[in-house]
Amino acid sequence: MQYRKDLKSGEELSILGYGCMRFPRGISGKIDYEKSEKLVLEAIEQGINYYDTAYIYGGSEEILGEILHRNNMREKVLIATKLPYQKCKSKDDFERLFSIQQQRLHTNYIDYYLIHNISALGLWEKLCEMGILEWIAEKKAAGKIRHIGFSFHGAQGEFFKLLNAYEWDFCQIQYNYINENYQAGRAGLEAAAAKGLPVIIMEPLLGGKLASGLPKKAERLLKEANGSITPAAWALRWLWNQPNVTVVLSGMGSEEQLRDNLKTAESALPDMLTPKEEAAVEVVKTVFNEAFKVPCTGCNYCMPCPYNVNIPACFAAYNASFVTGFVSGMTLYMTSTGVNHPDKNYSARRCTQCGKCEKHCPQHIEIRKQLQSVSRKMEPIWLRPVILGLAKVFSKPK
Repeated sequence: MQYRKDLKSGEELSILGYGCMRFPRGISGKIDYEKSEKLVLEAIEQGINYYDTAYIYGGSEEILGEILHRNNMREKVLIATKLPYQKCKSKDDFERLFSIQQQRLHTNYIDYYLIHNISALGLWEKLCEMGILEWIAEKKAAGKIRHIGFSFHGAQGEFFKLLNAYEWDFCQIQYNYINENYQAGRAGLEAAAAKGLPVIIMEPLLGGKLASGLPKKAERLLKEANGSITPAAWALRWLWNQPNVTVVLSGMGSEEQLRDNLKTAESALPDMLTPKEEAAVEVVKTVFNEAFKVPCTGCNYCMPCPYNVNIPACFAAYNASFVTGFVSGMTLYMTSTGVNHPDKNYSARRCTQCGKCEKHCPQHIEIRKQLQSVSRKMEPIWLRPVILGLAKVFSKPK
């Protein structure tokens, strides 16, 4: 494992961090404790010391806390978690939520604490009006919060404003070779590093698309440039090639993913990419952008939909219909949205244009507009008789 230094504190952070939002889940949707424990313990043994979770990650804090507590591993890792500021109306809420997080994580201090998903300076100013500056100062003085930072999903200009609004200890941004100039982007990365801030990277694989969802042409280009590494390794190497990247988070849900990433991290150094490899990535970016229509990462922040539209699944199938063909995209659409089922239909045409989802999308996708495009392509008029026929089959009593 390679490590990069937090220049503010002097701490050594593993270049590969464990993103706990995507712990493996069972059929019920609940996190599988045994599988998650096995993965986390192996990750610790192999040198990963940075573990990222959040209040809103559906059981993630509880599972991580239980794993570390049962195995006496708390002092061997750095825990990063996040304050859901949307749930805060006063300074008392900061304290209430923080206390819950401490209980979930079985710890009386948080190493790296983030204000979750701040997208504009105005949101931070509202928190300041509630007294967050005083609260942070109290927690840091008491040793309850060791480092304070923010995670960001917004326009680049707002990132620069936030960066200069407070003496942050670190920040977290979405960044990968497709999103090089998106949100904070490379310019934001370099601005944060110039201030001496460690920069934590989320969505390095764009919700898995850069690992297993690349167009065939893109896969072929990468293989021709260097056939000894996986597409996921290409994406991670592109990030670690940049010295200003401190930690890259990966939501590793299987032993195969963990071991592949560990192998890549063993020899990942700044400026390691050859000119041929860098040129290959540039071509792949063009191919990818031509194929993918909706930049959804599958983070599920838009869910649940009050009208039961499975928004991430709709977009995944829609994108697949362009990348791998209409038949495979339609198969994915029918199986993941139940468009042909009368009682369990989560398809795009259920959208009522209420707009609730768009308020929570960190990618700022025009979800309502895009769902209309999905419905037109995946449920065209000529296909509806077939869908209705299948619905009748499913609705027959057995």
